[in-house]
Amino acid sequence: MMNGRIGKPLDFTEVRTYSGRERGGALDLTRIARPPDVRRPLDEFYASLPRTGYARDLIEAAEHIVVGAANGRKIVWLIGPSVIEKGLGPLLVALMERNVVQHVAMDGTSAVLDFEQAFFGHTSDEADLRDGLFEMNRESAEWMNSIINDGARRGFGIGYSLGRGILDRRAPHDAYSILANAAGFRVPLTVHSAIGQEPIHQHHTADGSLIGKGSYKDFQFFAGQIPDIHHGGVVVDLLASDFLPEVFLRGLNVARNLGNPVQNFVTVRLAHQARVVGERDSLALATRDGGKTYCFPGPPELLFPLLFGAIQRLLR
Repeated sequence: MMNGRIGKPLDFTEVRTYSGRERGGALDLTRIARPPDVRRPLDEFYASLPRTGYARDLIEAAEHIVVGAANGRKIVWLIGPSVIEKGLGPLLVALMERNVVQHVAMDGTSAVLDFEQAFFGHTSDEADLRDGLFEMNRESAEWMNSIINDGARRGFGIGYSLGRGILDRRAPHDAYSILANAAGFRVPLTVHSAIGQEPIHQHHTADGSLIGKGSYKDFQFFAGQIPDIHHGGVVVDLLASDFLPEVFLRGLNVARNLGNPVQNFVTVRLAHQARVVGERDSLALATRDGGKTYCFPGPPELLFPLLFGAIQRLLR
C-alpha cells in the first residue's frame, strides 16, 4: 500500500552543460581505424588499426617487448602444446633470431610434440585409448627418456638436454624445433615436467627420480632468470599449460624472497577464451603491485601471428 506521498519532478532548466567543441571524449579522430591498402606492406595494416581496445593493447604489448629487449631486460615466453599443434613454432624461432626471446619455458607435453616434429615431421597419432596404445610412441619415449636420463645424471636440466640431443642426433626437421633452435641460438630453455601427465612417462625407460631431478634443475634455472625482468621486462603466456603461470609465480616469489627487487614488468597473455574466465590470473597477480597485464582471448592461430607482425614491424 502506498504511503500517500507524491514525489516532486525535477526541473531541468538549471542543469549545467559543456560544449562538445571544447571538451574531448573517449574517442577522437586520431585513434579511429583506417581501411588498409592490402597491396602495401604489412606496416600499413598495423598503422590502420584503431588505437582502442584490443588493437591498442596489441600495439602497446609489442612495444613493451621490443623496448624491453633493446634495454637489456629479459623477455620470457611461457609456451604450451597449442604452439606446436597450431604450427606456430617457426614464429617463435624467428623471434629468437631477432633477439626478442631471452628465455623459453615449456611444459613436458610441449617438449614431446616439438621433439616428435623434429624427428618425424609430425606429432604422434593419439591412437585409441581402448587399445591401451594412447600416445605410446616407442621412439619418442626411448629417445627422449634416454636423453633426459643422461642429461640429469650429468647435472643438466631437461630443456638443454633435449635441445642438444636433437642437434647432436641431426634430426631431419630440427629447423622447425623450438628446443633445437633454443640450443643453437643459446637461448635458455627450461622444461617443467609433471610426472604422469606426459606420454613418455608411460614407458619403462622413464626414471621418475631423473625426470624430477632434471625438471627441478630447470625450475631453479628459470627462477634465476626472473630478476632480469625487473623494470621493463616482459613475460608472455603464449597458450601455456595451466600450471606454467603458477611456476612463474613461484619463481617470482623465490626471487623476491632472496632479496631481488622484481617490480614494474609487463605480462602478456594469449589464451583461449575458456582459460580467462573464472580462473585466478597468476600473471595479473604478479603485477598487482607494479607493472601492467595485457590479455588477448581468442584463436591462437590468429593471435600470435598478429602479435608477431606487430613486433616485427617495430624491429625494422
